[in-house]
Amino acid sequence: MQVLTILAILAADPGQLFVEKVQPALKRDCLGCHGEGQTISKLDLRTREGMLKGGARGAAIVPGKARESLLYRLVLNGGAQQMPPGKHLAPDVVTALGEWIDGGAPWKEVGGGPIWNFAEADLWALRPVKKGMLRLPAGSKPVDARTLVRRVTFDLTGLPPTPPEVSAFVSDRSTDAYEKLVDRLLGSPRYGERMARYWLDVVRYADTSGYSNDFERPNAWRYRDYVIRAFNSNKPYDRFVREQIAGDELYPGDAEALIATGYLRMGPWEHTAMSVEAVTRQMFLDDVTSSVGTTFLGLTTGCARCHDHKFDPIPTADYYRLQAIFATTEFARPSLPFLAVENVAHIAGERAGMVQVRDRTKAMMDSFGDTKRPDFPPEQYEAFKVYQKHLALYGESLDRYEAKAFAVSSGPRDGETDGGGTLRYPKRVDYRAPEVHVLIGGSVEARGEAVTPGVLSAVGRYSELKAFDVPTEVAGRRAALALWITDKKNPLTPRVIANRVWQMHFGKALAADANNFGKMGAKPADAALLDQLAGYLLDHDWDLKGLHKQILMSGLYRSVDVAPRRMEAEVLRDSMLAVAGELSLEAGGPGVFPQINEEVARQPQHRMGTLAPPYFPSPERAQRNRRTIYAYQQRSMADPLVDVFNGPSLDLSCERRDSSTVPTQAFALFNSQFAHDAALAFAARLEKEAGTVEGRIVRAFELAYGRRPEAEELKLSLEHVARMTRMHVAQAPPAVKAAKPIVHGITSELTGENFTFTQMQPEVKYEANLHPSQVSAATRALADLTLTLLNSNEFLYVY
Repeated sequence: MQVLTILAILAADPGQLFVEKVQPALKRDCLGCHGEGQTISKLDLRTREGMLKGGARGAAIVPGKARESLLYRLVLNGGAQQMPPGKHLAPDVVTALGEWIDGGAPWKEVGGGPIWNFAEADLWALRPVKKGMLRLPAGSKPVDARTLVRRVTFDLTGLPPTPPEVSAFVSDRSTDAYEKLVDRLLGSPRYGERMARYWLDVVRYADTSGYSNDFERPNAWRYRDYVIRAFNSNKPYDRFVREQIAGDELYPGDAEALIATGYLRMGPWEHTAMSVEAVTRQMFLDDVTSSVGTTFLGLTTGCARCHDHKFDPIPTADYYRLQAIFATTEFARPSLPFLAVENVAHIAGERAGMVQVRDRTKAMMDSFGDTKRPDFPPEQYEAFKVYQKHLALYGESLDRYEAKAFAVSSGPRDGETDGGGTLRYPKRVDYRAPEVHVLIGGSVEARGEAVTPGVLSAVGRYSELKAFDVPTEVAGRRAALALWITDKKNPLTPRVIANRVWQMHFGKALAADANNFGKMGAKPADAALLDQLAGYLLDHDWDLKGLHKQILMSGLYRSVDVAPRRMEAEVLRDSMLAVAGELSLEAGGPGVFPQINEEVARQPQHRMGTLAPPYFPSPERAQRNRRTIYAYQQRSMADPLVDVFNGPSLDLSCERRDSSTVPTQAFALFNSQFAHDAALAFAARLEKEAGTVEGRIVRAFELAYGRRPEAEELKLSLEHVARMTRMHVAQAPPAVKAAKPIVHGITSELTGENFTFTQMQPEVKYEANLHPSQVSAATRALADLTLTLLNSNEFLYVY
């Protein structure tokens, strides 16, 4: 083993030898006397300069000449002057020290602090995948059929099974009944919507850019729909990865692949007239470098931005070599005709409505006349500023309906670059690849050594995936990275996605920290099983549906051993609408605006010193009641229902949803207007589908729980509805409230005075939800019961 270790060291890069072997030994065995607290013999070994300067006996090292270097001779030869005194360094460390000096003694540490200190077990994810026959655990006891159909339907579609679907499965006595159910669900278009939600959590999908302006990303919705289509079509995972990293380079002319590159721009980012271009550019480069490492490799590469990674074998130089791959990646918003599979049915009408709003805003702004007059009233000037900001925002929103892609390119695309409105790009013919340097401490003002594009050296060192060249030309860098990430010898990629798939079905991944396969991430609970799952993907052309099926068919998944899980926020909202008969399954297209808490919708939203338009839900009920994945994702304002039920951050990669239990969740479910509207619609549905009170209660249980009520439940429900009916007969329903003007306050940046501004209301007719005043006392009483069902644990949890 020692011979093999030394041979591996001899073939290694000198810079890596320093990072992995030499510097840890210096810190551990040398700096106590030569640099930290004291410098015996005036020798300081903390820096390369200190080594070259040397101490009382001259220079410690002669770069390129280990045998002539005092430090190496004292470590190697022993005797009376043995260093460290009375201790022999390990042979591989001595060999590494000599190779490092002979290699020019490159100093790779940036920022100081301890370098790595890991055990062999910490490198598990970098070792080759150990394939083997997939042997999934068996459970202790099978779960009943009704529980199983509900469990697997929620898992694969994010929606409850309908009563006929439950009945059909329970009554199917064929030996392949469950397999047919799994196949049907995997083939459902709802599967892609469910899978995409997990993926969009990881990549931080949003329709806006965040920060102070939170500018819209008008064409980002096409990336969201691309992800849904990719999962529904069972696109091989390696192709899915390559398209997102380098679709424009690897598959030129492929519209789907161009749309896919929007992934690279998913992080929050902003550039304004007050921004420093070098800083905002570096924001993007740091974000995309970190995101690619987290999303596909399960590595916290961003930790190496300011200094060598504290725990994993990722030196800062590797981080910037990886970043250099994206140095020629520019923002693009090229024209791209809508695809036949894309939903553009509402685009013309929505565009016309937005044009009308824009024109009304422009007319209001123009009505103020010359704002530069010295006697212009301050309150009118503040109103003018509001309309001016609204006009700019509406202008950007109109691009939502244009056939363009939110994408990237290698070098600028003349006339199709997308720099936030103020970035200036050279003509493509004049473009040159920028030089990339290590940034000391991550600062754009502290440039260190220059680096060329490259991949993470540790993967090649510990796995079977060896050297991988990355071009230095403008184009081809991302293509090389994508091919390296999806190479079947890269051990990280299949493990990471197999681990994520397992987590989707059990709530907890085999390696619990799905975004961190490094030392500080949890080790796999069953490393052999994780490798078998990864090996299945490698042996079956990255077939994700196939992997799902393998897991779902296992005895463990079908057993009582699976822990109950509360629905994610989006699944909860969609399920409430589904059982109420209000859910629209229309798929795709620009984001819709669901009904949200009115207090939040009416609150002021600030944009760079002035006010943004308020939130208005989509006027058509079918549009605002679509699945939550199609809701417009605004970074500066989350849907309160999604937020309170632990929705993901839109700024940080979400590897796993939290599941807290707090009072505000009960308030949202029992008191919110959305919950009451869903309960009333649910009651109205029951009256249409059953002719008696008892029949309606039975139907309610079947829709909400997938089962009939027990005798005691039915008795109590009947009593409750009767009691509530008497109460509602004696108590008139509330009247429909007229919409109040939305008045917002703003503090002037110029005068410090407070002003009020009445927001413009949309002129389009709003299709209101069913109101209590429109139904009978009996319906309102039934709604009291359905509200209770929607708040119960049996509805909220998947068992």
